[in-house]
Amino acid sequence: MDTSPTFDTSVHDLRYTPPYDWDSILSFLAARAIPGVEVVSRHRYSRAIAIDGAKGVIRVEPVATHRARLTVHFPDPASMPAIIGRVRRLFDFDADPGVIDSHLALDQMLAPFVAERPGLRVPGAWDGFELAVRAVLGQQITVAVAKSLAEGLVRACGEALPPALRCVEGVTHLFPTPTQLENANLSVLGMPRSRAATLSSLAAAVKDDPALLTARRTLEEAVARLRSMPGVGEWTAQYIAMRALHESDAFPTTDIGLQRALTDADGKRPSPAQLLVRTEKWRPWRAYAALHIWTSQADSSGEASQQSGDGGRRAA
Repeated sequence: MDTSPTFDTSVHDLRYTPPYDWDSILSFLAARAIPGVEVVSRHRYSRAIAIDGAKGVIRVEPVATHRARLTVHFPDPASMPAIIGRVRRLFDFDADPGVIDSHLALDQMLAPFVAERPGLRVPGAWDGFELAVRAVLGQQITVAVAKSLAEGLVRACGEALPPALRCVEGVTHLFPTPTQLENANLSVLGMPRSRAATLSSLAAAVKDDPALLTARRTLEEAVARLRSMPGVGEWTAQYIAMRALHESDAFPTTDIGLQRALTDADGKRPSPAQLLVRTEKWRPWRAYAALHIWTSQADSSGEASQQSGDGGRRAA
């Protein structure tokens, strides 16, 4: 008797308010895609997912100026609202680009960025824990090295998808859960001992409090809670808030790339405190301003990375 699980396939059209800068968001996700977990092409994003122990695969692709097509391979139809909600946050489908772009375009420095990339979104995350782990892995290293570490982590600790779900070439594994990561031997990945300890403590904290990486009443409260964890500095906390908690005003003032972009005529970079003052008029959309600056820098340098003043290069 065949006892292998069955998987339903369903297709959903998700609407959003145009314009939408698909090239930028897919390029951002592609540069950081974890081999085995995610596959990103010029026109499509695919990944392995898990909800309440059930496993599946999703595929997202633009099909019109105002909607994207979500294809879901998953055994439990009751999980569909949760899956759609996560995808909407991952692709920032609920943003109002007219409001955001018009506000940021009032700034002389940001205006040409907004004109060049109307509808730029802040990439979210499928899972808050996964994003937090990626942020820690990316401390002080390049995007390429961070991807390699994440791939090693998945191979060492992640669960392989059942054969019936290997319906997208290259999507083979689930990202590790907090339980799988908490007691894993991370020394085999070749990362600094302190960073491995941060990952272990992060996994233990999320295991004890599954709501740890969810939005708080205020951005300040969320950042303070994240910074209370060992190995999580200001940049990492703001980055997690920006992408995992969907905080539109999160802004890593210690980021070297952002400081460089606001260097004055005498070549002096602003301090984090000065940067905070300079960006005050970008509120409440400073996360989008940061993405505009990072995307512009990546376009000019060909590198998909950010710089952080609280720990060197970040590649999350």
